Amino acid sequence: MIWFFFCVGLLILAYFTYGKIVEKIFVINPDRKTPAMQMADGVDYVKMSNPKVFLIQLLNIAGLGPIFGPIMGALYGPVAMLWIVFGCIFAGAVHDYFSGMLSVRANGASVPTVVGEWLGTWAKHFMNIFALVLLLLVGVVFVLGPAKLLSGLTSLDVSLWVFIIFAYYILATLVSIDKIIGRFYPFFGALLLFMSAGLTIGLIVSGKEFYSVGLDLFTNYDPKGLPIWPLLFVTISCGAISGFHATQSPLMARCIQDEKSGRMIFYGAMILEGIIGLIWCTLGLSFYESPELLGAAIAAGSPSGVVHEISIALLGSVGGIIAVLGVVILPITSGDTAFRSARLIIADFFKLSQKEIIKRLMIAVPLFALGIFVSTQDFNIIWRYFGWANQTTAAIMLWAASAYLYKTNKFHWITTIPAVFMTAVVATYLANAKIGFGLEINVSTAIGVVVSFACLVAFLKIPRNKA
Repeated sequence: MIWFFFCVGLLILAYFTYGKIVEKIFVINPDRKTPAMQMADGVDYVKMSNPKVFLIQLLNIAGLGPIFGPIMGALYGPVAMLWIVFGCIFAGAVHDYFSGMLSVRANGASVPTVVGEWLGTWAKHFMNIFALVLLLLVGVVFVLGPAKLLSGLTSLDVSLWVFIIFAYYILATLVSIDKIIGRFYPFFGALLLFMSAGLTIGLIVSGKEFYSVGLDLFTNYDPKGLPIWPLLFVTISCGAISGFHATQSPLMARCIQDEKSGRMIFYGAMILEGIIGLIWCTLGLSFYESPELLGAAIAAGSPSGVVHEISIALLGSVGGIIAVLGVVILPITSGDTAFRSARLIIADFFKLSQKEIIKRLMIAVPLFALGIFVSTQDFNIIWRYFGWANQTTAAIMLWAASAYLYKTNKFHWITTIPAVFMTAVVATYLANAKIGFGLEINVSTAIGVVVSFACLVAFLKIPRNKA
């Protein structure tokens, strides 16, 4: 457990140090009016307090990723915790900060508009399609995951829970953001924090440690021999870096009161999500006696089965059920905002006002019809495509942030280095994975490096603004 608390300490320290560096490089203007102050419409542009916006942002971005991803990442060993810490500090939290603050500067614009502003019209059109595909996959994944967990707690069938969750999504997508999301999510956030703290205390009391004493940090313990590169960096998405967050940050960019709160809301929420990821990765490393047993538990009941088993064992039947409900809330509170973001992206593209309910319905009805159809497909295939699309979106957003810094003569390497790395990850994954080209890992890695280097060369040829 000492290693766990050391990793948590690094994340907290980073918020007060590296987070301030990122904020200083961006250069905030505390006196600049935010979109919530200038464009209030009572639906999506609604001013809310910083604590409320922070908790909503946390719930928006923390879906199944910081739980399911770290559980599956634990199969690789303690190296998964290293990626959560350093990925979160230098990539994920930076990504979230810029996706949020650049949206604030662009009047709360959705991610395709932000990307298009700094990477060009072609990038905007590409991102419009890509972001919608990602959000649709996220919405579907975040219906099926909680439906399975709820089915395990009740006697109701999974398909009935899918219907109930979709019905809630439709309602939450259409009403004003302060009616459901702004009113109930702070309470859900408190439940999430209770669940995280309770499981940590339960693990400490249980006396369980890592699989065995002296695990090497850089050894691959995956029972199937799956390679760390690039799979670990796609498997652990939301716990370290996630492009889905770039689609969510604009929701809160339309609600924050001033720019100085951006570090707490965007960078800080990602740091807290990283801590949640560390908790579940540690549980995966500690609760089972070997990677093989963890792998068998995942194979038998999926990560949702592991969540249920660990929660009940560490917290008892009542506490365990509360913890599982906390896990259920995560994907549901991200799934509804995924569809909400999709509605706003489509509205921005067609320049449709969303103040009138009929115009919201014009977008929401076909969007949910498509989502319901996709939910009938194989969950495992949907999850694989979601993982790649998620990290690809993160790479694109990082390049957009780098272009902003580069063109405005600011220190761009804080986003360019993680952009180069994530580009190599997604290019290698696409070349190697079965859902991609299925090439050998060495060939795939070479392709990933070449693609990433080519993107860097093209990026450095972008003309800078005159000082």
